[in-house]
This record gives sequence, C-alpha cells and structure tokens, in this order.
Amino acid sequence: MSGRVCSAAPGADGISLRAENISFHYGAGKPVLEDFSADFACGEITALTGKNGCGKTTLARIIMGILVPDSGSVKLGKEDLAGLSLAERGARIGYVMQEPSRQLFSATTAEEIRFGLDNKVKKGLMTAEEARARAEDAMKNFELEKYRDAFPLSLSAGERQRVVLAAVMALRPSFLILDEPTSSLDKKRKSALYETLLRIKEENGCGTILITHDRAFAALAADREIVMPGGGRNV
Repeated sequence: MSGRVCSAAPGADGISLRAENISFHYGAGKPVLEDFSADFACGEITALTGKNGCGKTTLARIIMGILVPDSGSVKLGKEDLAGLSLAERGARIGYVMQEPSRQLFSATTAEEIRFGLDNKVKKGLMTAEEARARAEDAMKNFELEKYRDAFPLSLSAGERQRVVLAAVMALRPSFLILDEPTSSLDKKRKSALYETLLRIKEENGCGTILITHDRAFAALAADREIVMPGGGRNV
C-alpha cells in the first residue's frame, strides 16, 4: 500500500498508533518526510518499505521521540505522545534497532532483560516478584535460559536480537518497531524471527511495525504493507 494517508482499523483493544501529518528535514536539506500520515493497529504486523532515504527510520525515531518533527503529531489511542519522556514512550512502544548491539549495555543477559523491569520496581509500578516472573517468562519465551549469565555482546547477531526483543517485550508494550531485523540473519534465523513475530501478535496482541528492505520477508510476515516513496516526499 502506498499513499499519503495509510489507514488501518484499530486493534481488538481499540488502540491504534497514528503518525499524523508528519514533516521533518535534517538541517537545510529538503524534507525527508512531508505531511505524512499512517495508522498502525494492535494485533497487526505492518511492513514499512521503500528505498534508502525515504524516511522509514526517521519516522520510527519520531514515533519513539528520538527526533522531534517539524510539524505533526504521534498518538497512541487518544494520547498525544509529545509530552512523554523517552522512557515513558519506550514503555508503550518497544524499539529494536537495526544493530541491536547498540542497545546492549549490561554484564549478563539476565541483567539486560531485568533492566527496564527494575526501573518499574524502583518507581513503584510493579513488585520485585512480578519483575522476576516477567523476566523469567521473557527468557523462556525467547529461548535464552542457557545464556542467562552470558555477556550479551559475546552472543551471535541472532541471539543479541533475541535478548533485546526479550527485554522490550518484558515491558509489555502496545507496539513494537523492528528496524531491518533480517539484515544479519540467515535463513534459519529468519524463520525463527517469523515464528517469534507471530507469537508476539497472537499472545500479546502487540502491533508490530516492520521496517525492511527484505520484500520476501515482508510478504511472508506482514498483514499489510506501506510503501514509502523515495525523494523525501510521500504522495
């Protein structure tokens, strides 16, 4: 699907993520995004595709609050996310970068998965017991138990990706953004990622935005596709 406005029905819980009339440019260059709108639904995998430079990762960073748009807004349901901190957005929308190693900083896999949960415990948002249970569930769901005490950066690319996914999903976000998740995966690991995305959709009802150049994987995994035209203009 391509177009200035890309719509989807809200998920089963009624929550949708909407990027509305987003415009953005870097420095004095021409706009990367211009008056772009798109809807993403819970319980749906949406592939975001297009040529290099068309604004896919830029849009993701705007959604996450890493970049501030020149104009436009990002809403989760009826909530405008502009007033939220990066951490608050991260609790609602999980983000896995193209190179997951950039998100890893703990000494062990277990500590990595517990990090965000421990912050919730410190803020009184959950009990330590609940945090431990969620971390154990995430470790089991992403088949990471044998790497519990491993240094995350010593793991393979696919394993590092699973560590970040486990840490993100332990927070139970409404949406998940994956930036080029198949770029360093072989056929076996792509198949495993596909099964993981299906499980996340079915068990968590989480909406997923899949930023990818891998059209074959997009065709396999996505319920819907938004093609972003090149040239910095979405028409």
